Amino acid sequence: MRRMTKDGYWLNRHSCFLLQYHLVLVTKYRNPVLTGRIKDHVYHTIRSTMEEKNIHIIEMNGEADHIHILFECGPEIAPLTLATVLKTRSARFVRRDLMEEVKKYYWSDEPLFWSKSYFVCTIGENNKDAVEKYIQNQGNK
Repeated sequence: MRRMTKDGYWLNRHSCFLLQYHLVLVTKYRNPVLTGRIKDHVYHTIRSTMEEKNIHIIEMNGEADHIHILFECGPEIAPLTLATVLKTRSARFVRRDLMEEVKKYYWSDEPLFWSKSYFVCTIGENNKDAVEKYIQNQGNK
């Protein structure tokens, strides 16, 4: 059982923490595939996956070739594992449900959707608002 303190920290039975991360996932070959139904499907999959894992999304937005996610989670979540799970699930579900739309960006039934790379950094209290605003402004260029 996790609860938030009046100071904005999380408490559970044995720890107090505030872990906030900025994660960026990039499509394979930076193809502009995150539009329309594909974008909606990917964003929905990411939201539901993070909800299942008790991860709070503070902000999520991006452009056609990448997505930024600002989130907070417990110390049991490893950022590398989370990035892998998000990329694997969203790619699998998009290929399953929207393969005809994805095919124009990738060769045949190639199972690639995301780049192998990702970016992740921790966010401190002093720069959280700046990162949140930056993510909100993605796609508004």
